[in-house]
Amino acid sequence: MSGQAYDSNNIFGKILRGEIPCHRVYEDADTLAFMDVMPQSPGHLLVIPKTPSRNVLDADPAVLSKLMPIVQKLAKAAKDAFEADGITITQFNEPAAGQTVFHLHFHIVPRYEGAALKPHSGQMEDNGVLAANAEKIIGELGA
Repeated sequence: MSGQAYDSNNIFGKILRGEIPCHRVYEDADTLAFMDVMPQSPGHLLVIPKTPSRNVLDADPAVLSKLMPIVQKLAKAAKDAFEADGITITQFNEPAAGQTVFHLHFHIVPRYEGAALKPHSGQMEDNGVLAANAEKIIGELGA
């Protein structure tokens, strides 16, 4: 257990409530996936459970069991949609490990041989680019 309480006013909580827009890629009763607004690579997306938890340390195992097959499905779709050489999947727990948004989330980042990742704290991507990238992944999910 992290020892910290979940704060529903985090940005992903606000996205889940519809208070902040996002470029949705996938949604079901338990999960939401959307484009990262500061992508480290084209196609960088986030997968979150709808059930509140700070991170994997306090997540209900039943939530994780529903979330992980979706992470896998979206990783395959992103890899194919962006013709990536590989996929990095990351998940951070608490500030010391690099977590900055305290709602459990997985990053799915298409990777290419010899290409470095852009900084995650960089400039926000153009909405048109994010929308087009979301459509590429959605198209792959429907394939």
